[in-house]
Amino acid sequence: MLTKYPQVFGALVCQVPLLDMKRFHLLLAGASWVAEYGDPDEPEDWAFISEYSLYQNVSADRAYPPVLITTSTRDDRVHPGHARKMTAALEEAGHPVWY
Repeated sequence: MLTKYPQVFGALVCQVPLLDMKRFHLLLAGASWVAEYGDPDEPEDWAFISEYSLYQNVSADRAYPPVLITTSTRDDRVHPGHARKMTAALEEAGHPVWY
């Protein structure tokens, strides 16, 4: 919702997110989701996945609502690196983000 429809929201909360769809299958339980999301190492799959992968679609040229991103080191499914990388990408692009 943040990168596809930012104009629809006044603010967003993003909790324990799966955001880097280029590398999700390399972290923790991510490999088990390839059947569901597709294989980002396959060009045909990546062509589709890249359209909705938040981390790869952050833009400094678009206006985003403020976002609060939370994560957990106790969730063994989604690596906290997703939230950390997205926070850094949004900060680097000049967008309001809290972690």
